[in-house]
Amino acid sequence: MIKIFNHYFHKRTLFQIAMDLVLVFLIVVTTVVLQGGSAAMLGPMIASTFLVLAGSMLTIGASLGFYQRVHNRSLGQTSARAVLALLCMLPVIFLLSTQVANPRSFGLSLTTAIALILTLRVYVTYITPSSLMRQRVLVFGTGPRAKMVGTALLKSDPTIDLVGYYAGPNEQEAMVSAWGLLSMTNSLTDIVTEQQVDEIVVALTERRGGSMPLRELLDCKLQGVRVVDIATHFERTLGQIRLESLSAGWLIFGDGFGSGWIRAFVKRIFDIVCATFLIVLTLPIMLITVVFILIEDGFPILYLQERVGQNGRLFNVVKFRSMRTDAEKDGKPRWASASDDRVTRVGRFIRKVRIDELPQLFSVLGGSMSMVGPRPERPFFVDKLTQEIPYYAVRHSVKPGVTGWAQVRYQYGASVEDSAEKLQYDLYYVKNHSLLLDIVIMFETIGVVVMRKGAQ
Repeated sequence: MIKIFNHYFHKRTLFQIAMDLVLVFLIVVTTVVLQGGSAAMLGPMIASTFLVLAGSMLTIGASLGFYQRVHNRSLGQTSARAVLALLCMLPVIFLLSTQVANPRSFGLSLTTAIALILTLRVYVTYITPSSLMRQRVLVFGTGPRAKMVGTALLKSDPTIDLVGYYAGPNEQEAMVSAWGLLSMTNSLTDIVTEQQVDEIVVALTERRGGSMPLRELLDCKLQGVRVVDIATHFERTLGQIRLESLSAGWLIFGDGFGSGWIRAFVKRIFDIVCATFLIVLTLPIMLITVVFILIEDGFPILYLQERVGQNGRLFNVVKFRSMRTDAEKDGKPRWASASDDRVTRVGRFIRKVRIDELPQLFSVLGGSMSMVGPRPERPFFVDKLTQEIPYYAVRHSVKPGVTGWAQVRYQYGASVEDSAEKLQYDLYYVKNHSLLLDIVIMFETIGVVVMRKGAQ
């Protein structure tokens, strides 16, 4: 994993992006040169075409999830996304073709080349990663924490080779499978050398009383092996901060969880620009939604509900009404659920494609919300969750968002357990939020909306 502006990127992702940029550049140079023209015009033509084509490719690719470090899509699903990406690129190719003398051959050449790149992208996604991309990991520990780390490694990242589990001095009973246990006859340093380990994840249940062989771990680190604790491991690999591995000291003395006036100013400008653009772009959709809500269920059109915002301040979140007016006639707040009978027919559709969230863009302009941040929750549930989930209140240190890291990484939550899972992603965002991470989340949100994932 490589950290860029507080966000961790898998080296495989960076390799894919670099490869796409190189291929696009070669395609543009070849296609523009074959068009002919004066030498003075070739340079600017190549530069402008490359910037537009590369920017469009990266935007569409990121939105459709081609650069996600963790995914479980089938070959057919990835192929379908590649076809959709090509269709999205056709208008861009058409606009570029109008700028040259021979638009037909230019457009055909670019279309063919982009199709070949996308075919290569599908192929590269499913071939066995090369040794350059693979990473050999040893888990130091054999208890429940070590088991959790090993399971997450094997499930989340196909580029990981799990070398095995090395028991700590004070661990009496192994919770991991017997095949993964490494021999205790050799020292930790010897095993790391023999197995060519790249990283050690310290996942001991007990870390006091001589359970940490500090000298051996230091020797491994001096040999170039990365040594990380369980909290840092999950932060880097899964983009979450696990509650069971969290401590107040790690939050206080670790990096991140900072925000200055420059970051706040940049984020505010980003919010205003994005919200204004999206309001103008989706205004016809919002007007059509108003008409359909009126036809099916009458007034009111909008649904206002009190939510908890930054620093615990209360504000009213605004959505298009998707439930019946008597949805909570008993006055008791309830979680929304799959196939909720309180949802209208229009409401079911606008929830699925997230149209019901569009009025929140005006809350972004007003300053009570941001484009990206933890989703705001109702005071009733906040009080309940704060009592039951450690560090839940930390998520209120930033503005709530229309979309967020938890929304693109975890399905719709409708229970205390789901809220705990989503909090782990919210903590990652609060710790590492930056303009780059906001842009990444916005791209992934497009993919979530297009593929209609996670809505209720």
